[in-house]
Amino acid sequence: MDGQLGELIVKTVTALKLQKKNKDRVNVFLDGEYALAVSFNTAATLRKGQQLSAAEIDQLRQDGEENRAYHQALHFLGFRPRSQAEVSKRLKEKEFEAELIQNVLDRLVAEGYVNDEAFARFWVENRTRFRPRSARALRYELRQKGVADAVIEGAVTDLDEEAAAWDALVKQADRWRALDEAAFIQKAVGFLARRGFAYNIAKTAAMRMWHEEYETETWD
Repeated sequence: MDGQLGELIVKTVTALKLQKKNKDRVNVFLDGEYALAVSFNTAATLRKGQQLSAAEIDQLRQDGEENRAYHQALHFLGFRPRSQAEVSKRLKEKEFEAELIQNVLDRLVAEGYVNDEAFARFWVENRTRFRPRSARALRYELRQKGVADAVIEGAVTDLDEEAAAWDALVKQADRWRALDEAAFIQKAVGFLARRGFAYNIAKTAAMRMWHEEYETETWD
């Protein structure tokens, strides 16, 4: 009986107002008071004077909450590409429910906003360009982002670690140009080791850098 009474309880839509900061969300006023916010598309199904049951209001509230989570995820993605795990973690931090988060993720994946394969490629390419490091280090970073191992392997499979080690060293070596050979090699190898490169790759890059770029300077 109580459930039937709940269905009979109605409220009237008295106003629909676009939000000033987000034109895709509309504030819904029921019986003269702010009640909830919904997406623009959902608001298009409502009209002033329309009567809504408690169940309909609850559904609108759920849809509005999912729309809010979706837009927060889009804002988060606006800074750089993200993995599914990163987006999920962000929405959990905002205290959205697990089922809602999954619905938002499914939508973002379907729309192409979230793609772990593309994210992993972006991460590797970005690191290679600005902060070169080894495949081992990249694997660790991507695992920390929640990317699956199979996806990670696809992203690092073509990485040229010798070239990456050289590029990493080029960005740092001038800091040690006044050192003698032994000290230079020690510094360079230590630096590359911290970037995850194997000893043989680090030593080869350090020796090459010394002999090609700095050795003759010691004779000036």
